[in-house]
Amino acid sequence: MEEPLIEFHLDSRSGLSPYLQLVQQVRHALRLGLLREGDQLPTVKEVVAQLAINANTVLKAYRELEHEGLVAARPGVGTFVTARLADTSLAAHGPLRLELRRWLAKARRAGLDDESIEALFITTFRSAAEEDIA
Repeated sequence: MEEPLIEFHLDSRSGLSPYLQLVQQVRHALRLGLLREGDQLPTVKEVVAQLAINANTVLKAYRELEHEGLVAARPGVGTFVTARLADTSLAAHGPLRLELRRWLAKARRAGLDDESIEALFITTFRSAAEEDIA
């Protein structure tokens, strides 16, 4: 059997409902070019087995993605990506990811745990976004 192109995970601390976490993960994978048009999402059965969640949760996420025009269900075959979100700056991702990994290593050496790193990143990201708007 072929390895899935996206492997979902759930974070109980995220504050997002499980179905929205799945939707967000597909959007992120599309934005980063990890999923492309024509790629198949894992079946509902596979996601249920992997995450031990209700099939309706997965179906709700896939319906939301379908409503957004990002995927299309083919009855009896699966759910396939139908749109792109990757932008033209995809080439910049590699160097930025490397820089971000270095920053993460520096934060860990400074004694920050994952939750502290995430909090620092999110609050800095939001305040920078607010400054850009102002």
